[in-house]
Amino acid sequence: MLVVVEHLTKRFGNLRAVDNVSFAVQQGEIVGLVGPNGAGKTTTVHMLLGLITPSSGRIALFGKELHKHRREILQRLNFTSPYMALPGRLTVLENLRVFAQIYNVGNSTAKIVGLLEQFRILHLSNKPIARLSSGESTRVGLCKAFLNDPELLLFDEPTAYLDPQGAMQVRDILLELQARRGTTILITSHNMRDIQRMCGRVFFLNRGRIIASGTPIEVTREILNEHRVTPALDEVFLRIAQQ
Repeated sequence: MLVVVEHLTKRFGNLRAVDNVSFAVQQGEIVGLVGPNGAGKTTTVHMLLGLITPSSGRIALFGKELHKHRREILQRLNFTSPYMALPGRLTVLENLRVFAQIYNVGNSTAKIVGLLEQFRILHLSNKPIARLSSGESTRVGLCKAFLNDPELLLFDEPTAYLDPQGAMQVRDILLELQARRGTTILITSHNMRDIQRMCGRVFFLNRGRIIASGTPIEVTREILNEHRVTPALDEVFLRIAQQ
């Protein structure tokens, strides 16, 4: 398994933001970590990145314990979120060059140009980040995520701020890149269309616990307690949010 999480718990005072969560992700999978606001998704991802120390539990990535090999592990993964602010005065190209240096990317200019072309924002290369729209900034973050050819990608709302056409384009690009490179992807999102379209398996969190897991159709049948022939994760999300 490329990602192994066992009995992961994070307490903030009396609040258990993540409560005894366990899951595993195989190499090459695209997996969704979903649930209502406050379910524990972001806290879980931050623990996977080593940004937050777990209260208890175990995280192993690439067969190595995160707390012992964090620097080595972080070189092999990447993360992006539309809520992550980049230096506003730097241009798109300047920002990406900084990250390319951090990840020791060889021939970085060609790599950056190729990604900007794939995500259809090459024309924004010399535009300051502060002057981009939210959707444009989201695409820059996705370019940053692929700079180091990561084996594991952690995405927080990868199509946030994109219009429907832009979201569809980005989904197709991500699926094409994943298929070509075999990248393992963990996505947190409130957009159940994205999750149904992209993810082979889903972990549904609520109040810090995983309450359902499996393929989208398996989760649909389990939570709705009905025989369905097509996934209905929007309905599942609403049912869980109302609990």
